Amino acid sequence: MATTEDDHKQLHVAMLPWLAFGHIIPFLELSKFIAQKGHKVSFLSTTRNIQRLPTLPSHLSPLISLVKLTLPHVQELPQNAEATMDLRTGDTHDHLKRAFDGLQPEVTRFLKEESPDWIIYDFAPYWLPSVAAGLGILRAFFSIFNAWFIAFLGGSPEGLINSSDTAEDFLTLRKWIPFPSKLCMRKHEAISFVGHFSGNGSGVSDAYRIGMVLKGSDCMFIRHSYEFEPQWLTLLEKLHQLPVVPVGLVPPETPTNIGSEKNETWVPIKKWLDGQQKGHVVYVALGSEVMVSKTEMAESLGLELSGLPFFWALRKPVGSTELNLPDGFLERTRDRGVVWTSWVPQLQILNHESVGGFLTHCGWGSIVEGLMSGHPLIMLPFLVDQGLNARILVDKQVGIEVPRNEEDGSFTKESVARSVSVVVDDEGKICKANALEVSQIFGDTKREKTYINHFIDYLEKKRSVVSINDET
Repeated sequence: MATTEDDHKQLHVAMLPWLAFGHIIPFLELSKFIAQKGHKVSFLSTTRNIQRLPTLPSHLSPLISLVKLTLPHVQELPQNAEATMDLRTGDTHDHLKRAFDGLQPEVTRFLKEESPDWIIYDFAPYWLPSVAAGLGILRAFFSIFNAWFIAFLGGSPEGLINSSDTAEDFLTLRKWIPFPSKLCMRKHEAISFVGHFSGNGSGVSDAYRIGMVLKGSDCMFIRHSYEFEPQWLTLLEKLHQLPVVPVGLVPPETPTNIGSEKNETWVPIKKWLDGQQKGHVVYVALGSEVMVSKTEMAESLGLELSGLPFFWALRKPVGSTELNLPDGFLERTRDRGVVWTSWVPQLQILNHESVGGFLTHCGWGSIVEGLMSGHPLIMLPFLVDQGLNARILVDKQVGIEVPRNEEDGSFTKESVARSVSVVVDDEGKICKANALEVSQIFGDTKREKTYINHFIDYLEKKRSVVSINDET
């Protein structure tokens, strides 16, 4: 048996997220938790992405090394594009994945030279588990997606590697899910999603990537908890014959204060929110990855049509100086709406008493932030896992989904207005009550610390077992 001293020997953990900030930031948060326990972390990403990371806390920076990788040049990528947020509307992520795969020699060289105890990686580097295994390094897939999404993808690693799924296969509950659920895709979602399961411009399908990552890992860490839809965690272990260790929901810390440079942003926002009626503001944020088309933007008139005050965190499309908003929208809504085009303190906004609902794209990170604040959700999913998240959350009655045309996925300003009004006004009492109840899970900081402690214990003990086996 390992001694306590062995268990708590300083570890060296390497982290390699996919090149999207919706992935990079959760990996960085996990890195900080590891460093808080006195372990060393090497955080690997491309030079430009490393430069865009938030400043590390001073007490953790000595333990977290930011390792800059040089992204190989791929002709089809826009200049300086090193993350999905750098891609223009309509660009696929395939070329970025091809460039990412070109990091293999540099990552391999790092692992050989530094010999970390663990390498924790994302779904994309299908080549990494075998490289790390050959070097005797422990391997873990960290899923920033929740358990029902991973379970929906495939019934086994081999099933993913050899996938021949069609859009039709995503329209009903998957055959390996043994309990009742409304987890399925709409037709327009399935047609869009099936591209991930077939060969693409990177030369390797996402299904193959995830299958190889699962097949070659010692365990899976996942952003989920046993208190919310626990049956999916149990199912994942059974399907993939792999230890599944939830790290909790990893909610961001609610800052007690904001740094001076960001305080200048919060002060005018807070002043505007303070002037609004309690529980009546609709907060709108569709994530850094969603580029709403001009046609879809036209239906943003639903916010105007609703008559409710709103605060919209809206990112300009890459390479554009235009917001694509309908003509006259800003002028007509100036007295009761704000469209903010730079960084916003999302947690502060969500925690303000004037906010009564959250219009979201249903990315898992945004859901966590919305529900930890106890707000009912108005769900407008766009990409990958977001529609499946909406199905689960509608079933939990913590919000409603904006109706879309089943065939082409279009929605109208009337459907947006109606959905927003239902949730924020008295008709949304059930959703409000349920969201408030669920916030007891999503906002439980004590429970979250327990999950993180268990996760760190797992890292330490697994390394100790390997060390003993190596010695014998």
